[in-house]
Order: sequence, then structure tokens, then C-alpha cells
Amino acid sequence: MFFRLGVRSVSIDDICHELGMSKKTFYVYFASKEELIDRMLQQNINYIREKMEELVQLGDFRELVRKFLKHQEAERLDVRRVPQLVYDLKKYYPRQFQDFQLRCFEVQKQYIGSYLQQGVSAGFVRANLNIEHTAFLFAKIHSDTIRDLELLEAQNINVRHMGSTAMDIFVRGILSEEGLKLYNEKAGN
Repeated sequence: MFFRLGVRSVSIDDICHELGMSKKTFYVYFASKEELIDRMLQQNINYIREKMEELVQLGDFRELVRKFLKHQEAERLDVRRVPQLVYDLKKYYPRQFQDFQLRCFEVQKQYIGSYLQQGVSAGFVRANLNIEHTAFLFAKIHSDTIRDLELLEAQNINVRHMGSTAMDIFVRGILSEEGLKLYNEKAGN
């Protein structure tokens, strides 16, 4: 319901009605709507971490690129892809939103660093790349894009398309010549 309608417009009564449970039962599991939001956001962090971990575990940079591109195109239940939800979280639950953003940033930075190291080892990422700085920049760019959804909407820019554009620019900048060939081949460019 949060993904469809945003956080603000969904009440505890709405949630209980949708689940066919009483408010008393709801409060057995959650002390408040804020706690439910915290758990939803933690679940989303876990989802992001799980998807990123799957890519690291591949061990084959070519397969990582293929799956990464496929994952970028796929629809997924990621809080950061739902403008109304992000807007509501920022406005009505700023502590939870800031904490969520920070945790997403740290997870992305960690895994992007792992991806980059795999790419350097495989010869597809430039060997002279500062991995720590590059992972930080990637996570920061992604975080800022999500934080500024209102700006994107005001410019009539789809967040998904902006993310793909930013990713394409970023990836092309870090690849070796061999990596760029692989990327163009997998991306169909």
C-alpha cells in the first residue's frame, strides 16, 4: 500500500482492513506506524544488499555486467524508485528517510567497491582507478538523484531514465578499452 499510495495517505486502519486484522493485532507486531516504516525500509535495505551480493558472488566480471544491465532494466520493489513514497518519507518521516539514505549509500559504496575491484582484476576496469573515491562518487550521485525527485519531476525527467543515463556515463568513464568493448556488446550499443 505504501508503494502504491505513499506513506502519508495510508492509515493503520487502512492497513488493518487490507490485511483483515484488528488494530489490536497490528499493535502486537508494531508499536506504531513509524516502526512499520522502519521495518519496511530495513527490508528494502536487505533487498538491495541481497541483489548487490548476488552480483559480487558471480566472480565473473562479464556475467556481472550482463546481470547488472538486466537488473537495471527490471522492475523492482525499491523504495527509491517510487516518487510518492520518497516524497512522503522526506516530508513526514525525515529521520527514517535520512537514515535509509545513509544506509543505502553505505551498502552501495561497499558493493560498488567490490565490483570495481573485480573489474580491475579482470582487466575490464582501468587499473589506475581510485576504487574508494569512485565507489563513493557513484553512491553519492545515486543518492543525490533520489533525494532530488521533486527537481526531476519539475523538469519532467523520469527517475528511472535519469538513473540509467547516470549509470551509462559513470560506467563508460571507469572502463578500460577491453571493458568498454564488453559493455557496448552487452548493452547492445
